[in-house]
Amino acid sequence: MPPNRPRPARLPILPYRKPTLGRDYWLLDDAVADADAIRARCLAKTDWTEGYPYKPESWPGLRTTPGLQPQELEPIEAWVKQVTGAKQLWEQTAPDGKRLNHNCIQVVGIDECEPRPHTDSRDLCRYAAVLYLNPNVPDHCGTAFYRQRLPGGQLGGNTVMPPHNNMVDALGTRFVAPDAFAEDVRVPHRYNRLLLYRANLIHSATAYWGQTLMEKRMAAVFFWMAGSLLSNVAPFL
Repeated sequence: MPPNRPRPARLPILPYRKPTLGRDYWLLDDAVADADAIRARCLAKTDWTEGYPYKPESWPGLRTTPGLQPQELEPIEAWVKQVTGAKQLWEQTAPDGKRLNHNCIQVVGIDECEPRPHTDSRDLCRYAAVLYLNPNVPDHCGTAFYRQRLPGGQLGGNTVMPPHNNMVDALGTRFVAPDAFAEDVRVPHRYNRLLLYRANLIHSATAYWGQTLMEKRMAAVFFWMAGSLLSNVAPFL
């Protein structure tokens, strides 16, 4: 007889909220006036910080900050306020000094990472966004929203709510089965497209691309704390 092994504890089931365009995520095509200039400026950078596989880091590829200059970021933030109803946006710093890599350029190749469903920390941001900055990356290398895949194939939720700050808090573990999440809604990659979304929704890049700096999936990422929201959206943050 095989030895008796303890069955893994059943993970909590998260609340589910179908990601809906105009309510939970927003798209802005032709987001910046001169995406080619931003891309060229990024390609010319020499101050990249290396992640996996270059260094023993948990995050992949290359990073550098800042990505957009103030005059490039200002119209984007005005649009974010307009579509979300937020009166204020700011970059949050935790009491211990931690902060997210806001306005950061990320470059990740095809062999450097796989989809990693996650949520962003609620105590550091309410909204997150990604700006795609490579015109030659395929559609399938965009971003998707995910939901839990439960034992037996049933589907669970996708949203981290108070008192939890992130998905690890909500599930009680960072170690889940490889098939623990199912893709729910996919947003295709488009050059100069900005995808804005509620940061407490489970999400991930769907795929990466390229072998060289010129070819790889390049994106700017943003993380905003937001205040004074309209009453019809605030309860879901």
